[in-house]
Amino acid sequence: MLDNRVVARLAMWSIFVASLVTAIKFVAWWTTGSVALYSDALESIVNIVASVFAWITIHYSHKPADANHQFGHHKLEYFSALAEGVLIILAAVMIFHEAWTVIGTDHVVEAPATGMMINAVATAINLFWALLLIRNGTRERSPALVADGRHILTDVYTSSGIMIGLTVAVLSGYVILDALIAMAVGANVMREGIMLVYSSYSGLMDRASDSEEAELIRTTIMENAKGAIEVHDIKTRVAGPVTFIEFHMVVDGSMTVSDSHEICDRIETALQKAIKGARTTIHVEPDHHIEPETGMVIG
Repeated sequence: MLDNRVVARLAMWSIFVASLVTAIKFVAWWTTGSVALYSDALESIVNIVASVFAWITIHYSHKPADANHQFGHHKLEYFSALAEGVLIILAAVMIFHEAWTVIGTDHVVEAPATGMMINAVATAINLFWALLLIRNGTRERSPALVADGRHILTDVYTSSGIMIGLTVAVLSGYVILDALIAMAVGANVMREGIMLVYSSYSGLMDRASDSEEAELIRTTIMENAKGAIEVHDIKTRVAGPVTFIEFHMVVDGSMTVSDSHEICDRIETALQKAIKGARTTIHVEPDHHIEPETGMVIG
């Protein structure tokens, strides 16, 4: 069973964690005056906005189906993931802008060791939380939670790259590296945002199950369809934590409705055990609907 309470609770805690990390990063920037650390703190503000949006979206996406949304509200999570992708891209633009403004100037980085130690604390918190969100979001099949985790993980990359760049800049005396490293990290953040937008778009366009899950679905159907003749036209679509599965099942024309219904129940139960959040629709057909070219014969 999908535990919606776990997803909602983690989404709510993300707001607190993002706010705490942002505050720590602004302290690091205030201590050093580094444009790279300032860009890092700006990116973390986006994390707060994204976490709030993810929490609201997850809350509504887990509402039960109603008269106007008879298949549920699961797709709403993809809108959250899409918005987070756009916010990540916006964060990258902000980083580019801040880095560009100091290139060619004589800005000074003060107390770099202290600032980096403060920033390292924020980075460690982010790394722990990002991995927790991704692991639980994957297990509970929550696109919004996974997107939030990936978003925070880009923040970890950003912070790590910035601290390395800042160290090199201070030790070498080439302070311009502070800005150049920030721009390089911004490019990586931009890439992550584009990838997230693309994956969210795929979900909104009713993408099918991946090849591994599709094979598991076919195998489960075949192993539990004893009494039927064949199955064909297996189709799937993924909507957040739910996988919709539908197919045609051919039975002997003389089989009773009760017997065919028993086969359907057996298959549906097996699919629910094999695939988290499976919703199965089976169209039963008499034997003159056999499709020898595309159908899978039941052994």
